Amino acid sequence: MVPNTRVWDAGVVGGELEHARDAKMGPQWRPEKDTCPMRIAVIGTGALGSALARGWRQAAHDVVLASRDPQSRRAVDLGVELGVGVGAVAEAVRNADVAALATPWSAIETSIGTCGDLGGKVLLDATNPLKPGLAGLALGFETSGGERVATLARGARVVKIFNTIGASHMANASGETMFYAGDDAAAKGVAAGLARDLGFTPVDVGALREARLLEPLAMLWITLAYKQGLGPEISLQLVRP
Repeated sequence: MVPNTRVWDAGVVGGELEHARDAKMGPQWRPEKDTCPMRIAVIGTGALGSALARGWRQAAHDVVLASRDPQSRRAVDLGVELGVGVGAVAEAVRNADVAALATPWSAIETSIGTCGDLGGKVLLDATNPLKPGLAGLALGFETSGGERVATLARGARVVKIFNTIGASHMANASGETMFYAGDDAAAKGVAAGLARDLGFTPVDVGALREARLLEPLAMLWITLAYKQGLGPEISLQLVRP
């Protein structure tokens, strides 16, 4: 074990979630960070997962990277770099208030399969059903990646979020729009609060089926950023009158 690297403690229970409502933005949640930080398990140790973990850690949440091999040198070193805990996937998810899925689309079935029982768990789906080589979306029109995740993660309270903007924004957002969709009002409130903690302006687009709109929006961002050469620092902004 490398010093200063925390491994998930199965005996500690996370704080309770608090919810409030806002007339314009829908269900909202604002953490009292000094008394009630959230326990967040981030599934995925790539650029997106690492950025989310860093951002939430900076916002005073208790974050663990959920890894299939938490004792590996790569996982341990990444935990040290980000200042977060590292734990096995099932244990990390079981002891978290919220889990965030930030894996490549090709890995979702395996990743969700290692999570164990997700019944009642808030699951933030930050994935996009991308074809190899960013050639387009593998799902759309009649279903979405978000709906597919909900089918695989039986009983989870899935919210589609953090999929419409590049990973570089996650730890240093400054008011950019973050769209989200889901069927559970309380889970959406949690998602919106965690988006605000990262510096985003959350915007509710409705039920989880509206992920069919958010995933093509992500494809638009990818096209502009990489194929049109605008770069990954761009964002898509909702401007209110």
